[in-house]
Amino acid sequence: MLDIVKKEKINRILSGGNFKSFDSAKDGIKVHSEDYSYRVTFYNKRTIRVHQINNTPDENPYSVIQEPSGSVQFAVEEHDDTLIVSSDELDIVINKAPILFTFLDKNGKTLNEDDPGLGMQVQGEQKTVYKKLQKEERFVGLGEKTGPLDRKGKGYQNWNTDHFAYHIEADPLYASIPFYIGIHGNGSYGIFLDNSYKSHFNFGASNNRFSSFSVDSGDLNYYFFAGSVSEIIESYTWLTGRMSLPPMWSIGYQQCRYSYYPDTEVLDVAKKFRDKDIPADVIVLDIHYMDQYKIFSWDKERFPYPAQMVDLLKEMGFEVVVICDPGIKKEDEYEPYTSGTAEDVFLKYPDGTYYEGEVWPGWCHFPDFTKSESREWWKQMMKSYTEIGIKGFWNDMNEIATWGQMLPENIEFDFEGEGATTRKGRNIYGHQMARSSYEGAKSNLDGKRPFILTRAGFAGVQRYSALWTGDNVANDEHMLLGVRMVNSLGLSGVPFSGYDVGGFAGNGQSNLFARWIQVGAFSPFFRGHSMINSHDSEPWSYGEEVEEISKNYIRLRYKLMPYIYGAFLKASETGSPITKSLCIDYTHDDKIYQADFENQYLFGENILVAPLASNQRFGKVYLPEGDWYEFFTDEMITGGKEMIREYALEHLPLFVKASSIIPIYSDASQNSKDIGEHLELHVYHGNANSEIEYYEDDGVSYENENGVFHRRTIHFDAIEKSISLNEAQGSYKSRIKKVKLVLHGFQESDVKDLKKESYSYVQPISNFDPFENDRRDNLKSETVFTVETAYTNEKITISW
Repeated sequence: MLDIVKKEKINRILSGGNFKSFDSAKDGIKVHSEDYSYRVTFYNKRTIRVHQINNTPDENPYSVIQEPSGSVQFAVEEHDDTLIVSSDELDIVINKAPILFTFLDKNGKTLNEDDPGLGMQVQGEQKTVYKKLQKEERFVGLGEKTGPLDRKGKGYQNWNTDHFAYHIEADPLYASIPFYIGIHGNGSYGIFLDNSYKSHFNFGASNNRFSSFSVDSGDLNYYFFAGSVSEIIESYTWLTGRMSLPPMWSIGYQQCRYSYYPDTEVLDVAKKFRDKDIPADVIVLDIHYMDQYKIFSWDKERFPYPAQMVDLLKEMGFEVVVICDPGIKKEDEYEPYTSGTAEDVFLKYPDGTYYEGEVWPGWCHFPDFTKSESREWWKQMMKSYTEIGIKGFWNDMNEIATWGQMLPENIEFDFEGEGATTRKGRNIYGHQMARSSYEGAKSNLDGKRPFILTRAGFAGVQRYSALWTGDNVANDEHMLLGVRMVNSLGLSGVPFSGYDVGGFAGNGQSNLFARWIQVGAFSPFFRGHSMINSHDSEPWSYGEEVEEISKNYIRLRYKLMPYIYGAFLKASETGSPITKSLCIDYTHDDKIYQADFENQYLFGENILVAPLASNQRFGKVYLPEGDWYEFFTDEMITGGKEMIREYALEHLPLFVKASSIIPIYSDASQNSKDIGEHLELHVYHGNANSEIEYYEDDGVSYENENGVFHRRTIHFDAIEKSISLNEAQGSYKSRIKKVKLVLHGFQESDVKDLKKESYSYVQPISNFDPFENDRRDNLKSETVFTVETAYTNEKITISW
């Protein structure tokens, strides 16, 4: 009797049901069970949607921007126990009793499979898919999550949450991206759970049988991706969208503090960058620029003439980014409040009254960014900024963050007329605020590119915004955690991300800032930031030594701008991360997942970064297979091994792949506009051919989308000992007049008619003494070979 009761209880929970019939359609099949139907749809040859269909659809309308391609050929075979759906890339085996899904490659190897005893289950509104753990399976991605690179044995939830000074295992945080990649001996796959309700992921936490993902409500709707890790990221970003090229100034160094005020202090900070010859592009204004923290306002005592201040900053070569919180103070004389109520743009309770939450300005209403009229209203409000020349907007507190941290779950969202509550809208709120800010600023700026930065977001936010990892802490653990989080965001389709260099909360020491500014220079988003009542945290705030180190690495960032801008171009076209976890290119190398090496990454395609903690004099580094060159000294190192080396404070471990081409603006100076007229092409000896894309445009407009760019492929031929710049494409006139070839790692016998000289990417620290080896490292290559020629649009070939 007890066994019968247990079996009946299990049957009530199991939701896969038993197969009844199926229908074929142009893009897939529809499978029917007693309780549900399942639509299996090919979106492209490597992307399949599995959607459990309810009587009343409850889908997320904001993340996916593609429709099925209609080009995938597939066949269906029915057997007694299974349906087999086959395409050129994949076989999907659908078990009939109960319904379970197994995904196989064309060699019959299992990529991913439902657990045969657990399958898909419903308990109340919650729906869960249990996947059988594959042998030695690893899990990476899932966006802005703490913890290790390999998430095996961990569990996470997605519920956007304001978490000040979060600890290094905290979860959830500010942004939710329910997309991960599984890796094992048979291959790799990706799964995107397209549902904005609270969701849960278990990667073998507290069990050794299954991984799982679940949603608290809404449709069970996920996308399966096959291929290599890079192909999976490309497919996912094809589905959910890719960033446009941002304004070039947003890729430069940004200086922020909570807060710089009054306007004289803002101008003084900017002037100090120029006086000290430290490059920078942006000054960021935190909440104290506002009148009593009210967005779309200026404090009349601290900032009496904001337009003039913006103009003065522009004269010094700075753009301005302003913080934008969503809360609109309930105040009768406050125009955003009166117009917002008149136009009915705010979130409501079920009884029709506006929701009020307390935050910086006091009691506030909050725009409903899932409503088109609210987005249009937000655009009009933004004109108070764009009309005085502001092009950068930092969306903060958009989880939604309020005092008390208990956002009511019965708040009603418009959801494009479909209606929803906080349970569905909370995770999407920051995404839609970023969308509203991007679309509003783009419309207002008359062809100029805006820069949007957000704290909260959801899958697809990369179309609108960069993302930073929130209120971190000034310590080594957070510095290294930030590296992993940015790498994870790159794995999850968000290439433009970063962290607060130096740490937001607390007071860091000088060595920590030196190490953080070094690694920050090799992050997509590069901003120094610190909070109120902490000590100053500008590059000159930690003494002369750290100032010189900071200047070196910020300058190096600007010299590398053609390399970095090329990585952003690739991200905009393929979704490829700018900071690449080593699991992308070295997926099955066990070493890269170890705690000693999981923080290492590729910056772009060819530069490996190995971050060091502030107290580390000796660094343990692992170089994957292949030949590598120490970035500063040109020492050649054979990969596939780990090594321990001593590193002075000014020396960040950087390595370059053999055969790489690294473009450099040798004369880069004050900001991203000031690149000079000289392009250096640094070629590292190797036996393989290689190529890169060199790209220029005006860096500020969308004219590049109309062909106004300068683009050419640069090819290194290892056998012919030559480098070729193919004929330039596009109508943009390059600013480059001379190109200089710099050969690294070549023997004198390998070259002819080239000048022999030494080369350094950075300046020596002023008290450098080559005989005091315990104090300084000599960051210099003693022998490179160079030749210079005129830069033209025609094909250029240099041989040696």
